[in-house]
Amino acid sequence: MSNRYMDGDAAAEMHERRWFATYKRVEALRSECDVLREVAIAAEACWRRACTELAELETLRDVLGDQLSCTDDFYPEAERQQAHRRVMSAA
Repeated sequence: MSNRYMDGDAAAEMHERRWFATYKRVEALRSECDVLREVAIAAEACWRRACTELAELETLRDVLGDQLSCTDDFYPEAERQQAHRRVMSAA
């Protein structure tokens, strides 16, 4: 009967150890999840800001492109003038 008591004690101790190990792992994962949630929130805010800035810059680029094409219509490119060089001979 003493073996049975000892086996029960060992099983109870092992059960308790598993519970504490699981408890510690749960707490560690909870902390990790909290940190990752904060990082995700910050990353999403940065992403939204970048998307907003991108949209604004794309709009500005398109407006400037339209203005540039209008400017080209009013001021056609002047014909390129070829520079005439005088050729001198050593003779």
